[in-house]
Amino acid sequence: MSALEVRHLSRSFGGIQAVADLSFAVEPAEILGIIGPNGSGKSTVFNLLTGVHKPGSGTITLFGKDITGWPSYRIARAGMGRTFQIPALFTNMTVRENLLTAAVEGDWKSARQRAGQVLASLDLAHVADDLAETLSGGQRRLLEFGRVTMRDPRVILLDEVTAGVNPRLRDIILGAVRDLREQGKTFMVIEHDMELVRTVCERIVVMDAGAVIEQGPPEAVFSQPAHPRTVAFLSKML
Repeated sequence: MSALEVRHLSRSFGGIQAVADLSFAVEPAEILGIIGPNGSGKSTVFNLLTGVHKPGSGTITLFGKDITGWPSYRIARAGMGRTFQIPALFTNMTVRENLLTAAVEGDWKSARQRAGQVLASLDLAHVADDLAETLSGGQRRLLEFGRVTMRDPRVILLDEVTAGVNPRLRDIILGAVRDLREQGKTFMVIEHDMELVRTVCERIVVMDAGAVIEQGPPEAVFSQPAHPRTVAFLSKML
């Protein structure tokens, strides 16, 4: 059984076809990279998967359960979490309090202990009692990633989680992704950092104009791209 499966997914906004007959699957404990030019539909796919938008057609299944059209809170409770391109934190709350808000519906008795573990693993312990509004851009991304992991989702979607992050914080995030993958978590990663994709992802889906134009292992896609639009995109990125 796939962790996440999309079949013939489509969505239009007015006259614009943002996602067109999209199909792919993500296997348990896989790290799948989603790449493509700006406007290719990558973030729209994440929004469809997490209930921000409803599909015009097609189906989405999470570990065999049809979650098509579910509201975001139900999808989150079913075991899917995500980050956003712009972190949406409670800026008037401390870093620790931000983590605890993500545990309200879970095991509250162990929440403080788990928050402490997340703070340590993401190197945020020294700012645990600082307001989120005082954090750097990179630390905000770390905190948003930490809030997602506090819910203990089975599938985690990362939308440019390392964008604008310095190399040390980038390594912390990537280390956490690898550790969680070893624990059986499944990841989908939207990234413009091709070296990161090459290093972390086991398989890549290339999107353009709302559709999958190519997919395969990173080395195959990077060294011998089969689609002309993949070649054009990679020539600008590598």
